Amino acid sequence: MPALEVLGLARHYGEREALSEVSLTLAAGRTLVVFGPNGAGKTTFLRVLATLLRPHAGAVRVLGSNLPDEAWAVRGRLGLLGHEPLLYRELTARENLRFHARLHGVAPARVEELLEILAMSRRGDEPLRTLSRGMVQRVAVARAVLHGPELLLLDEPHSNLDPAAVELVAPLIGRACGRTRVICSHDPSGGLAEADVVLGLRGGRPAL
Repeated sequence: MPALEVLGLARHYGEREALSEVSLTLAAGRTLVVFGPNGAGKTTFLRVLATLLRPHAGAVRVLGSNLPDEAWAVRGRLGLLGHEPLLYRELTARENLRFHARLHGVAPARVEELLEILAMSRRGDEPLRTLSRGMVQRVAVARAVLHGPELLLLDEPHSNLDPAAVELVAPLIGRACGRTRVICSHDPSGGLAEADVVLGLRGGRPAL
Protein backbone atom coordinates (compact mmCIF):
# COMPACT_ATOMS: atom_id res chain seq x y z
CA MET A 1 0.00 0.00 0.00
CA PRO A 2 1.43 3.44 -0.89
CA ALA A 3 2.20 5.78 1.98
CA LEU A 4 0.60 8.68 0.08
CA GLU A 5 -2.02 8.80 -2.64
CA VAL A 6 -3.13 12.24 -3.83
CA LEU A 7 -5.51 12.73 -6.74
CA GLY A 8 -6.70 16.12 -7.97
CA LEU A 9 -6.07 17.87 -4.64
CA ALA A 10 -7.38 21.43 -4.43
CA ARG A 11 -7.39 23.88 -1.54
CA HIS A 12 -8.32 27.55 -1.51
CA TYR A 13 -8.49 30.48 0.92
CA GLY A 14 -11.59 32.40 -0.02
CA GLU A 15 -11.17 33.20 -3.69
CA ARG A 16 -7.41 32.58 -3.67
CA GLU A 17 -6.38 29.22 -5.04
CA ALA A 18 -3.62 27.72 -2.88
CA LEU A 19 -3.49 24.25 -4.47
CA SER A 20 -5.04 22.86 -7.63
CA GLU A 21 -4.81 19.60 -9.60
CA VAL A 22 -2.08 18.07 -7.43
CA SER A 23 -1.71 14.32 -7.93
CA LEU A 24 1.02 11.89 -6.86
CA THR A 25 1.77 8.52 -5.29
CA LEU A 26 4.59 7.85 -2.82
CA ALA A 27 5.68 4.38 -1.75
CA ALA A 28 6.44 3.62 1.89
CA GLY A 29 10.03 4.33 2.87
CA ARG A 30 10.56 6.82 0.05
CA THR A 31 11.09 10.58 0.10
CA LEU A 32 9.03 13.21 -1.70
CA VAL A 33 10.65 16.63 -2.01
CA VAL A 34 8.36 19.57 -2.80
CA PHE A 35 10.00 22.57 -4.46
CA GLY A 36 8.64 26.01 -5.22
CA PRO A 37 9.04 29.71 -4.47
CA ASN A 38 7.43 31.41 -1.49
CA GLY A 39 3.67 31.30 -1.86
CA ALA A 40 3.74 28.31 -4.21
CA GLY A 41 1.59 26.16 -1.91
CA LYS A 42 4.29 23.98 -0.31
CA THR A 43 3.27 24.62 3.30
CA THR A 44 -0.42 24.32 2.48
CA PHE A 45 0.25 20.92 0.89
CA LEU A 46 2.14 19.76 3.97
CA ARG A 47 -0.61 20.99 6.29
CA VAL A 48 -3.23 19.05 4.32
CA LEU A 49 -1.16 15.87 4.71
CA ALA A 50 -0.77 16.64 8.42
CA THR A 51 -4.60 16.80 8.78
CA LEU A 52 -4.40 20.47 9.81
CA LEU A 53 -6.24 21.70 6.69
CA ARG A 54 -9.14 20.09 4.87
CA PRO A 55 -8.89 19.61 1.12
CA HIS A 56 -11.66 21.34 -0.81
CA ALA A 57 -11.54 18.90 -3.73
CA GLY A 58 -9.80 15.72 -4.73
CA ALA A 59 -8.80 12.61 -2.81
CA VAL A 60 -6.01 12.35 -0.21
CA ARG A 61 -5.00 9.06 1.37
CA VAL A 62 -2.24 9.02 4.01
CA LEU A 63 -0.91 5.75 5.44
CA GLY A 64 -4.05 4.02 4.24
CA SER A 65 -6.48 6.53 5.77
CA ASN A 66 -8.73 8.82 3.76
CA LEU A 67 -8.57 12.50 4.66
CA PRO A 68 -10.32 14.26 6.22
CA ASP A 69 -12.80 11.60 7.36
CA GLU A 70 -10.19 9.26 8.86
CA ALA A 71 -7.76 11.90 10.12
CA TRP A 72 -8.15 10.54 13.65
CA ALA A 73 -6.57 7.24 12.55
CA VAL A 74 -3.40 8.77 11.15
CA ARG A 75 -2.47 11.73 13.37
CA GLY A 76 -0.48 9.69 15.90
CA ARG A 77 1.54 8.13 13.08
CA LEU A 78 2.81 11.46 11.73
CA GLY A 79 5.78 13.59 12.74
CA LEU A 80 5.45 17.26 11.75
CA LEU A 81 8.31 19.74 11.70
CA GLY A 82 7.01 23.08 10.47
CA HIS A 83 7.99 26.75 10.58
CA GLU A 84 6.65 26.94 14.14
CA PRO A 85 8.40 24.63 16.63
CA LEU A 86 5.13 23.71 18.43
CA LEU A 87 6.89 24.09 21.77
CA TYR A 88 6.18 26.14 24.90
CA ARG A 89 8.70 28.95 25.24
CA GLU A 90 8.39 29.20 29.02
CA LEU A 91 9.11 25.49 29.53
CA THR A 92 12.56 23.96 29.29
CA ALA A 93 13.58 21.71 26.42
CA ARG A 94 13.32 18.69 28.73
CA GLU A 95 9.88 19.74 30.05
CA ASN A 96 8.59 20.26 26.51
CA LEU A 97 9.72 16.83 25.38
CA ARG A 98 8.42 15.12 28.51
CA PHE A 99 5.03 16.76 27.95
CA HIS A 100 4.87 15.40 24.39
CA ALA A 101 6.14 12.03 25.57
CA ARG A 102 3.19 11.75 27.96
CA LEU A 103 0.78 12.64 25.16
CA HIS A 104 2.10 9.77 23.05
CA GLY A 105 2.69 7.27 25.86
CA VAL A 106 6.47 7.38 25.33
CA ALA A 107 8.89 6.49 28.15
CA PRO A 108 10.94 9.38 29.65
CA ALA A 109 14.12 7.52 28.69
CA ARG A 110 13.38 8.39 25.05
CA VAL A 111 13.53 12.09 25.93
CA GLU A 112 16.98 11.69 27.45
CA GLU A 113 18.15 9.66 24.48
CA LEU A 114 17.12 12.39 22.03
CA LEU A 115 18.64 15.18 24.10
CA GLU A 116 21.91 13.24 24.08
CA ILE A 117 21.81 12.59 20.34
CA LEU A 118 21.20 16.28 19.68
CA ALA A 119 23.87 17.48 22.12
CA MET A 120 21.21 19.24 24.21
CA SER A 121 21.50 17.36 27.51
CA ARG A 122 23.43 20.16 29.25
CA ARG A 123 21.00 22.82 28.03
CA GLY A 124 17.90 20.73 28.59
CA ASP A 125 16.83 22.51 31.78
CA GLU A 126 16.97 26.02 30.36
CA PRO A 127 13.74 27.75 29.27
CA LEU A 128 13.24 27.55 25.54
CA ARG A 129 13.01 31.34 25.30
CA THR A 130 16.66 31.61 26.36
CA LEU A 131 17.97 29.25 23.68
CA SER A 132 19.20 30.16 20.21
CA ARG A 133 17.01 29.51 17.16
CA GLY A 134 19.25 26.64 16.18
CA MET A 135 18.87 24.97 19.57
CA VAL A 136 15.10 25.44 19.47
CA GLN A 137 15.08 23.79 16.03
CA ARG A 138 16.96 20.82 17.46
CA VAL A 139 14.34 20.45 20.19
CA ALA A 140 11.59 20.71 17.54
CA VAL A 141 13.26 17.86 15.63
CA ALA A 142 13.25 15.79 18.82
CA ARG A 143 9.54 16.52 19.32
CA ALA A 144 8.75 15.48 15.75
CA VAL A 145 10.44 12.06 16.04
CA LEU A 146 9.78 11.38 19.73
CA HIS A 147 6.98 8.86 19.14
CA GLY A 148 8.58 6.99 16.22
CA PRO A 149 6.27 8.27 13.46
CA GLU A 150 5.88 6.35 10.22
CA LEU A 151 5.69 9.50 8.10
CA LEU A 152 7.77 12.63 8.58
CA LEU A 153 6.43 15.94 7.24
CA LEU A 154 9.34 18.37 7.15
CA ASP A 155 9.07 22.04 6.15
CA GLU A 156 12.58 23.45 5.56
CA PRO A 157 13.93 21.12 8.28
CA HIS A 158 17.45 22.59 8.27
CA SER A 159 16.24 26.12 8.92
CA ASN A 160 18.43 27.87 11.53
CA LEU A 161 20.82 24.89 11.76
CA ASP A 162 24.54 25.26 11.22
CA PRO A 163 26.46 22.45 9.44
CA ALA A 164 27.35 20.72 12.72
CA ALA A 165 23.68 20.68 13.81
CA VAL A 166 22.60 19.38 10.38
CA GLU A 167 24.89 16.41 11.03
CA LEU A 168 23.33 15.89 14.46
CA VAL A 169 19.76 15.73 13.15
CA ALA A 170 20.61 13.59 10.11
CA PRO A 171 20.12 10.20 11.86
CA LEU A 172 16.67 11.34 13.02
CA ILE A 173 15.22 13.02 9.91
CA GLY A 174 17.73 12.30 7.14
CA ARG A 175 17.59 9.49 4.60
CA ALA A 176 19.25 7.12 7.08
CA CYS A 177 16.22 7.28 9.39
CA GLY A 178 14.41 4.89 7.04
CA ARG A 179 11.04 6.61 7.32
CA THR A 180 8.74 7.85 4.62
CA ARG A 181 9.35 11.60 4.29
CA VAL A 182 7.80 14.64 2.65
CA ILE A 183 10.22 17.57 2.60
CA CYS A 184 9.39 21.10 1.53
CA SER A 185 12.50 22.86 0.26
CA HIS A 186 13.62 25.96 -1.61
CA ASP A 187 17.09 24.47 -2.20
CA PRO A 188 17.12 22.46 -5.47
CA SER A 189 20.69 21.20 -5.11
CA GLY A 190 20.33 19.90 -1.55
CA GLY A 191 16.72 18.80 -2.00
CA LEU A 192 17.32 16.73 -5.11
CA ALA A 193 19.95 14.72 -3.27
CA GLU A 194 17.23 13.67 -0.79
CA ALA A 195 14.46 12.98 -3.29
CA ASP A 196 13.03 9.76 -4.67
CA VAL A 197 10.04 11.69 -6.04
CA VAL A 198 9.90 15.41 -6.87
CA LEU A 199 6.89 17.74 -6.93
CA GLY A 200 7.35 21.26 -8.20
CA LEU A 201 4.69 23.82 -7.33
CA ARG A 202 4.10 27.24 -8.82
CA GLY A 203 0.98 29.17 -7.97
CA GLY A 204 -0.42 26.07 -6.29
CA ARG A 205 -0.19 23.95 -9.45
CA PRO A 206 2.31 21.24 -10.40
CA ALA A 207 5.15 22.85 -12.34
CA LEU A 208 7.24 19.78 -13.27
